[in-house]
Amino acid sequence: MLVQIARPYASALFDLAQSENQLASVETGLSDISRLIGESDDFSRFLGSPVITGDVKASAIDAILSKAQTNPLVANFVRLVAQKGRLFALEQIIAAFRALAAADRGEVSADVTSATALNDEQVSALAEALKAKIGKTVTLNQFVDPSLIGGLQVKVGSQMIDSSLKSKLTAMKIAMKEVG
Repeated sequence: MLVQIARPYASALFDLAQSENQLASVETGLSDISRLIGESDDFSRFLGSPVITGDVKASAIDAILSKAQTNPLVANFVRLVAQKGRLFALEQIIAAFRALAAADRGEVSADVTSATALNDEQVSALAEALKAKIGKTVTLNQFVDPSLIGGLQVKVGSQMIDSSLKSKLTAMKIAMKEVG
């Protein structure tokens, strides 16, 4: 469902950024917003809250963007997403944009979900490991899901690598039921 919402927005922004020759700066601006979403539970909950009206969200986003030194194209885009009541899909829109930008550069995009935000050293080590396995430069779209407890879920194309503690505990639970 979110992909169906995210893809058209990401595609429109990608086309505009490409025509304005601003792909790199737009991607950097979106990465900054994505990092803020990942680092702030309050901001993430605010974006997804169905209780907070679109107008309140739009004015709050407007206040944040006017204080930040964000690329004007990114700022206007996020304002539009807020006005359309689609902030709950912002993280997926950013991931879809980054996938389009990576494909344009001949790179592969990977979605990485971890229990806590990864530091720069972990991100570069993971990107290098994936590059060695795939043979192409890999752009990481990072997501945080505390329910994973620990470990990672990495999705590259249709391939999923799940080393999260949550899935290992689930597998153990299933195995224990079969034995008992």
